[in-house]
Amino acid sequence: MILDPSAISPGDFYRFMISVVVPRPIAFVSTVSRDGRFNVAPFSYFNAITNRPPLLGISINRREGVPKDTLRNIEQTGEFVVNTVDEPLAEQMVLSSGDWPEDVDEFALTALTPVPSDLIKPPRVGESPISMECRLHRLIELGSSFFVVGEILRAHVRDGVLTDGRVDIAKLRPLGRLGGDGYSVVRDVIHMPRPKAAPKA
Repeated sequence: MILDPSAISPGDFYRFMISVVVPRPIAFVSTVSRDGRFNVAPFSYFNAITNRPPLLGISINRREGVPKDTLRNIEQTGEFVVNTVDEPLAEQMVLSSGDWPEDVDEFALTALTPVPSDLIKPPRVGESPISMECRLHRLIELGSSFFVVGEILRAHVRDGVLTDGRVDIAKLRPLGRLGGDGYSVVRDVIHMPRPKAAPKA
């Protein structure tokens, strides 16, 4: 089978993309509006970009041509928190992903705990094992989406997911996004060290 993006609908090609680019990490993004309303929503077009400075990127689509609450809040305040989703957080994360009206506080809707951040106004998700306080570094319009680049100002890590001071993936058990309504939990880890090339003579 050959798929030509110009010959099928954007929706069909989107469904193809999210079925093959898997599993995708989930950025559970908490923000606050200019007038103080809390918001938290998941995004799976998300990844690390560079560590000098520590930058991460999130792609946020428009909803029926209108910026989502998360994007609008980030544009207005320049701040957001990326919270990690583990297995126990799955149901609350999915509940928050609905197309809720602007005045709905997803923290209240999902019974999640807003915890004050150290350096920025948006709260952290208290139930998340890892939260990264971020400042907007750059906002790039790409097609029908906006690519949000954030600089990590501070990270909060639950001691229970650490082994010898480092995040232990077996303890973290993060949730990954698949196609459709599918999700995957990281349970099995295969360790394969990189080969070391012999130095040039």
